Amino acid sequence: MAPLTGKRILVTRAASQSTTFRALLEAQGAMVIEMPTLEITPPSSWEPLDEAIAHLPRYHWLILTSANAVNYFWQRLEAAGKGPDFTADLAGVKIAVVGKKTAAVLKKKGVEPDFTPPAFVADSLVEHFPDPLTNLKILFPRVESGGREVMVKAFRAAGAEVAEVPAYESGCPKQVDAAAIAAIRAQSLDAITFASSKTVRHFVLLVQQALGTQWLQQLNGVAIASIGPQTSDECRKQLGRMDVEATEYTLEGLTHAVCGHCKD
Repeated sequence: MAPLTGKRILVTRAASQSTTFRALLEAQGAMVIEMPTLEITPPSSWEPLDEAIAHLPRYHWLILTSANAVNYFWQRLEAAGKGPDFTADLAGVKIAVVGKKTAAVLKKKGVEPDFTPPAFVADSLVEHFPDPLTNLKILFPRVESGGREVMVKAFRAAGAEVAEVPAYESGCPKQVDAAAIAAIRAQSLDAITFASSKTVRHFVLLVQQALGTQWLQQLNGVAIASIGPQTSDECRKQLGRMDVEATEYTLEGLTHAVCGHCKD
């Protein structure tokens, strides 16, 4: 019998990103309920990213920390008439990525990353970066509302020049999934999964709006599952606990952790 047979698992990823994770959980027997807590959209302005793309040769490295960053960066490359010969457009610019998924999306564009850190978190980039950081010029397309502050501060503290430009936005959906709220209210869930700190914050906001002041009590007995340390910290801050954390900070790692917890 699959380890998640009969288990009801809530997935909080963006609607556009939940397919892969849902398939991983269902392959282990889970009944998956989706509650999107992120809405991925373009940034408020393309101008900063377009300006950076117009002057790519000034940078030594391009850092991409998510599939969204890859996809939106490529969208603007194409809008600038620079694809598909990306290697010519980025002559002399190396690419670092965080995570298997980001690397896989980049490879679908026909490009191999020059560096992927051993740990699947952005902060590992600084510790293991292959080039001296003093005076290194880095382009970092990121979510508009911010993120990776620790990583950026560490790069700058080591002497690198980091140009942060908004490439996309991840906001909170205006509507909450009715089936997900019904499952929480009925206390029929076995686990809730979180793949980023922002999914935790938006989940709390949406559930508070839907269920009122007693919302937290309705999570009693439900395992809170996190993809990694930063997300776990946010779970403790917002939910008061974290019950299971992936040892490999990927969706596969999170699936494995949930399987192990639910089987115990």
